[in-house]
Amino acid sequence: MAEILVPVTSRIVQVVGGNLFDLAATYLDDATQWNRIAKINGLWDPFILGPMALKIPAKGDDGQGGILGL
Repeated sequence: MAEILVPVTSRIVQVVGGNLFDLAATYLDDATQWNRIAKINGLWDPFILGPMALKIPAKGDDGQGGILGL
């Protein structure tokens, strides 16, 4: 039987507090990619206050490093 590969574009994670740096390090293997999580969720502050459901983009380098908005 052939294996079918389905590309993962994003996932949703539930978090209570914390920061986007840690999420990026955990899910994207690069803390400087926190801006990708911020952008996809309409956030600008990397610090999370309270419970949130956040979209996490698929792994990949968008070339922006850790600078939001450039």
